[in-house]
Amino acid sequence: SLVIRGEKDEQVVLCSKDKTYEMKIADTSNMLLFIPGCKTSEQLNADQASCNIIHSEIAGFSNNYWELRRCRPKLKKLRKLLMEDPYEGPDSQKDQTLTISKYTTEDLLSLIQASEEEILHHLQAIDACKIEGYWRILEFDYQMKLLNHVTQLIDSESWSLSKVPLCTCLEELGPLEPKEMIEHILLSYGRKYIDDAGEVYFEMREDKICRALGQMLLQNAVKFNLSDFLEVWQQSVPEGMTTRLDQLKGLALVDKSSRPETIFLLKVEDLPEDNQERFNSLFTIREKWTEVDITPYIEDLCAEKQTVGALLTKYARSSMQNGVKVYNSRRPIS
Repeated sequence: SLVIRGEKDEQVVLCSKDKTYEMKIADTSNMLLFIPGCKTSEQLNADQASCNIIHSEIAGFSNNYWELRRCRPKLKKLRKLLMEDPYEGPDSQKDQTLTISKYTTEDLLSLIQASEEEILHHLQAIDACKIEGYWRILEFDYQMKLLNHVTQLIDSESWSLSKVPLCTCLEELGPLEPKEMIEHILLSYGRKYIDDAGEVYFEMREDKICRALGQMLLQNAVKFNLSDFLEVWQQSVPEGMTTRLDQLKGLALVDKSSRPETIFLLKVEDLPEDNQERFNSLFTIREKWTEVDITPYIEDLCAEKQTVGALLTKYARSSMQNGVKVYNSRRPIS
């Protein structure tokens, strides 16, 4: 089935089970006629000896039609809705009130301009979980609290980061937090697998854990001295994990022009969804960008079969600066 989605102030889209299309009216120079019971020449019997004139009634006509073009699902609103009320844990007083915004799958299907599969995939990508039938995002500090419980247990039990047993985690941490939350944090920061004996284990994802702990450090400072940050960051991650700047792509930006070099939080999900608005926002933050620096902040804008290079050609102007190609805005930024 096909579903038209969009609120009154949104550009209409058409969704199948797994794809989203923008709808635009296209004009045609050929008049389209609507004829009830119309037969094409292929449907008429070609062997008829005599030719009969068929009188057809024209019920209507049109000079335009809807043209469908595959587009990116409009998913930024999904995170925005769920962040109206992030889940702060079972002891949160706020969760006891009836006024908070909560959304079921059906609610999100009626509000988000994306197909069902794209919405469910994005819910998984942003680590949302179902609590009492409603989709929720864990509040960042609560998420870090849960992750800290898990990493401390791994450390105290001297487990391999590639073999963390679910059963023992639930037994040990169950008295501290709901078991569903412990399993959710393992699913968010690990890869689930079952060994030959049928036991469930998790292989912890180093890059994602390092990224989360980097975010925790950065969100408490406007700017951080880069060398100090790198040192503190490495000390904060579990033993056996190695921090690398590329783990912070689309989350933090290094300012190489300042002395000493600094790093600050810049999350791609906080930037506008519209292409031109996104570039305007980026060029307001920094006048000139290298392709390496800007790519994490625009690659989600690429349509089907579109490259970052094609986006930069359309929305930016390139020039050489100290032998390095940089990009700046095509239009003045106020």
